[in-house]
Amino acid sequence: MLTPEKKQVRLTTSHDNLSLYNADSAKFLRSYVTMDETWAHHFDHETKQQSKQWKHVTSSTPVKLRKISSAGKVMASIFWDSEGVLMIDYLERGKTVTGVYYTELIRKLRSAIKEKRCGKSSHGVLLYQDDAPAHTSAVAMAASRECGFKLLSQPPYSPDLAPSDYHVFRYLKDSLRGQSFGCDEEVIHMINNWFELQDKQFFVDGVNSLAHRWEKCVVGIILKNCKVNLTIVICVPDFLITY
Repeated sequence: MLTPEKKQVRLTTSHDNLSLYNADSAKFLRSYVTMDETWAHHFDHETKQQSKQWKHVTSSTPVKLRKISSAGKVMASIFWDSEGVLMIDYLERGKTVTGVYYTELIRKLRSAIKEKRCGKSSHGVLLYQDDAPAHTSAVAMAASRECGFKLLSQPPYSPDLAPSDYHVFRYLKDSLRGQSFGCDEEVIHMINNWFELQDKQFFVDGVNSLAHRWEKCVVGIILKNCKVNLTIVICVPDFLITY
């Protein structure tokens, strides 16, 4: 459903990022940092797959009540790389993520990298983020340059090319579904515990799979744009022909 212009941006961005990864994948993994925001509800109903139940062939179908997500929720801004979580910021109630707010997160990220990833800053940091207004505001862009971060473009309207969406948040949300929390602090505690249980390979897989998705995106769009004329030749043995 993307316009031709947006498809071209998706193609160009994926091609450039893939070239950078293929040039030196080890260096890319050392430098890569990504972030995104997500909502975590006090209660989020299970998916149909999660709520499946075994029943006898002669038993009636169990009645299920319609459930909706609770109004209570927490917004988490999660910064991570191929080694694990660098920083998680939980938005206070009544506040919104603005350019000024995000600028402070960028500066906190620099401190977190220096503390948790010795030598990462000297190799250079590739920050992979979407084009949300707060992320691309003038003050936030200036803060990124000030911190020495190089921005890695993420194609717009492409959650399939955002590791936080297709990898980290997917499994995090699955672990929270069906559980009921009484307050924000319980949600925050659960999220923090979940990340502590994830090993390094979980995050490495999330980054490496991105290169495959970039390649799939580039090849897929090129093939769709190519017009191929096919000539089909059918060969029939003479002995099968009836006169």
